[in-house]
Amino acid sequence: MRAITILFFLLSCLFISCSKDTNDTYESIPEYPNVKATFGNTIDLNNLENYDNQFVPSYITKDNSILNPISNKGATLGRVLFYDTNLSVDHTIACASCHKQENAFGDNALMASNGVNGVTGRHSMRLINTRFATETKFFWDERAASLEIQTTMPIKDHAEMGFSGTNGDLSFDDLITRLEGIDYYKELFTFVYGNEEITESKIQNALAQFIRSIQSFDSKYDSGRTLVTNDNQPFPNFTQNENTGKNLFLTPPQFDGNGSRIGGGVGCAGCHRAPEFDIDPNSLNNGITGTLSNTGIDITNTRAPSLRDLVKQDGTLNSTLMHTGNIATLQAAIGHYNTITIAPGNTNLDSRLRPGGNGQQLNMTGAEMNALQSFLLTLAGSNVYVDSKWSSPFEE
Repeated sequence: MRAITILFFLLSCLFISCSKDTNDTYESIPEYPNVKATFGNTIDLNNLENYDNQFVPSYITKDNSILNPISNKGATLGRVLFYDTNLSVDHTIACASCHKQENAFGDNALMASNGVNGVTGRHSMRLINTRFATETKFFWDERAASLEIQTTMPIKDHAEMGFSGTNGDLSFDDLITRLEGIDYYKELFTFVYGNEEITESKIQNALAQFIRSIQSFDSKYDSGRTLVTNDNQPFPNFTQNENTGKNLFLTPPQFDGNGSRIGGGVGCAGCHRAPEFDIDPNSLNNGITGTLSNTGIDITNTRAPSLRDLVKQDGTLNSTLMHTGNIATLQAAIGHYNTITIAPGNTNLDSRLRPGGNGQQLNMTGAEMNALQSFLLTLAGSNVYVDSKWSSPFEE
């Protein structure tokens, strides 16, 4: 009898132990049939893409994601929202329509991007390494206080995606009602947030997580930077021309009293700060004051995307440059900064471009211009164009 009692006790302990281990160790992911039916193999909720633990080089120190950390779940929802044309009133435009993976998440349109009721007011900005920057404001004129706020502003714009609630447009609440009627969103919002409720802040957080996950650190510059202790050292993998261009980029210029360069470098890093190549938040406008409508002047453009992936690895531009999209080559961009002309009415020109109150005259030689361009080409990566976790989930 005693032996039977001991055996029963041991079996009971084993059963309790196994049951506890099963409950504590394994998370059961519910079936989400509509996600499976819509996205097939592009999204596997049991095996999410890696968004939250990507490799970041040790020399990259800026990070503006602290208030909305990237999660695999949140970025997965953000990816769907980013590519979904249901976010425009006529089901034709998504965020990805103006921010294309094949163009480093910029637009290869010459100037304006197409919307549902017209075109964008400025050239679409590339979305590379937005996380790795001190600047937290968005749009060329910094009118959005954060990336989160920015993400839904194009949706609520009459010309862009059309849920403005004005001019006879549907409102953002109408968009939420639309999304609430889509079965895969019921499942995805439950998966990410624990319930089906859809709110603007949830949409904003998910979109911002996906956008901040888009990163590029596989350029020739990065390969060289890992071999040295700071940017000022010659990179062993660079040509002499590329190292010369790097020195020109990093070294501040010396000017005479008339704003003419008499020594030093050309000082690009004063505004475009290595190694992230993000824009200094204190920057003012760069001397380009045109508008896409060709009426009046625009002196409010003080932000710029990272200089990483200006071009593809074959040297072709991902998109035309500046908020007007009116500069079509790197040579032309370098030429603009070589000779700054202060346009009438431009009271917001950055002080670094008007030494002594005069537009800077860098007086670069042809060889210096060529070297600077060669350096900018080293900032081109390759993975960002092909990585499936940033591609459309609607395409198998």
